[in-house]
Amino acid sequence: MHLTSQNVERLVEHFTKLPTIGRKTAHRLASYILKMPKEEVYALAEALVAVKDHVVTCSICCNIADIDPCPVCTSSKRDHSTICVVEEPNDVLALERTHEYKGVYHVLGGVISPLDGVGPNDLKIRELVARIAMGKSLSAQVMETQVGYGNKVPAVVEEVILAMNPTVEGDTTAFYIAQLLQPFGIRVTQIARGLPTGSALEYADESTLSRALEGRIRL
Repeated sequence: MHLTSQNVERLVEHFTKLPTIGRKTAHRLASYILKMPKEEVYALAEALVAVKDHVVTCSICCNIADIDPCPVCTSSKRDHSTICVVEEPNDVLALERTHEYKGVYHVLGGVISPLDGVGPNDLKIRELVARIAMGKSLSAQVMETQVGYGNKVPAVVEEVILAMNPTVEGDTTAFYIAQLLQPFGIRVTQIARGLPTGSALEYADESTLSRALEGRIRL
């Protein structure tokens, strides 16, 4: 005998598959959805489907966007000679809120974590190296590039800022990338420890992130 609706239980099961969502929270969410107007539920369902159907990964910076290349990579107002390397798309949003950084980004999609089975080949590290290698092979002058860029941007990368979260895995990833980039002779910096160890960029406030960017150090 089922003590509740099988449809509700099915929804609860799907909610529990989301990060940090236990059964109690899943039941609360399911109850909230039951009380929502039908049109809002349909709008939520359409938004979920749209995310899977229309969101793409930028072929240049590997960030999520609605178009490829993304608006940041094609903007003539950004400093394309500076690349800030972050772990996840949420970190891009966090840094953009500071209004301090004017360069472009590269999203790794995680950090090196042997215990979790994540190695360098599982991240977008090769794509980062390819971006820098392409810039080195082109003229140092401002020019029209041939792969995806719609605007004239500096093709040569002069600085790479490593903005990994201040964790053991983040430090390991930053060190690994710094070693890979040494042969290119470019400036490799790391954001200063304005962030407490074990925290994440996504949850840091704007002033803390601003100080971290201003106080970055060379590796």
